[in-house]
Amino acid sequence: MTRPWPALIALLLAVPAMPALAEPGHEQGQVRKEMRAGNVRSLRDIERRVLPMMPGMQYLGPEYDPAAMAYRLKFIRDGRVVFVDVDARSGAVVGQSD
Repeated sequence: MTRPWPALIALLLAVPAMPALAEPGHEQGQVRKEMRAGNVRSLRDIERRVLPMMPGMQYLGPEYDPAAMAYRLKFIRDGRVVFVDVDARSGAVVGQSD
């Protein structure tokens, strides 16, 4: 009976490592870097602008897309989910799903 370990180890070593972009929390680190550089607004600033525009909606939380430099805020009301896309540089709402 042959042992599968050498073949398994060789296979694992041949598979490329996951890129740094796939690491959990990468978006958070990227947005911090962009904020320190003065390229984007803080999440708190974005929330202060957008939350009052969504009366009666429950705020579920944000996501940040470093490639688009945009925040996506997620809301729900009466079982309906609404996404609000905000340009992280200007703070302007650039889209909303209904």
